[in-house]
Amino acid sequence: MAIVILFALICVLVLPQVWVRFTIDRHGIDRPDLQGTGAELARHLLDRFDLADVKVETTDRGDHYDPDAKAVRLLAKHHDGRSLSAVAIAAHEVSHALQDARGERLLALRQRLAKFTAITDRIAGVFFIAAPVLAALARTPVAFFAVLGIGIALLAVRVLVNLVTLPVETDASFSKALPILEDGRYVDAAHMPAIRSVLRAAAFTYLAGALISLINLARWIRLLR
Repeated sequence: MAIVILFALICVLVLPQVWVRFTIDRHGIDRPDLQGTGAELARHLLDRFDLADVKVETTDRGDHYDPDAKAVRLLAKHHDGRSLSAVAIAAHEVSHALQDARGERLLALRQRLAKFTAITDRIAGVFFIAAPVLAALARTPVAFFAVLGIGIALLAVRVLVNLVTLPVETDASFSKALPILEDGRYVDAAHMPAIRSVLRAAAFTYLAGALISLINLARWIRLLR
């Protein structure tokens, strides 16, 4: 039974990442029929939506939008590439810039929680290390579980960030990027199913992180039972 549960957990954690990578790579072949690179499309869309102050940059840390630096950052293969993946991901990240410019609440909440989580994760680690030490000094399991409980509560912030992230990502892909690409006819209609697949992969890039945080939280909560 334990082996079955372990196998199921591995599938839950690994398969989403494999699917995302496979989908993006599958449609990552350069196409001469596309109008421009991912960076060129991103710049065009930003200018179209009056976001000239938002920069387009290359990165080696994964495609993302940085609301603090006001920058759409794309991996080199998407920044310089003329692939369906480059087009879809550029539109997806520009959509985050649109969310930011429009002051959409979920994106703002995610950013605040993400900054707060960077602090709570470190504090939670301190509590987990301190729990057995305090229990030994106090000579009572109550101290151990009290400190452990505080650490778990701090970890729960990470779960909340991931839960908020999912609707932010799906909105960027399907409420913004997809209509922009369809209405603007930036891609031939025959390629739109592939674009949808890449946008779906972009939206669920953080799914594995959300699952991991939930599993970690559940594991710590079991200690309190």
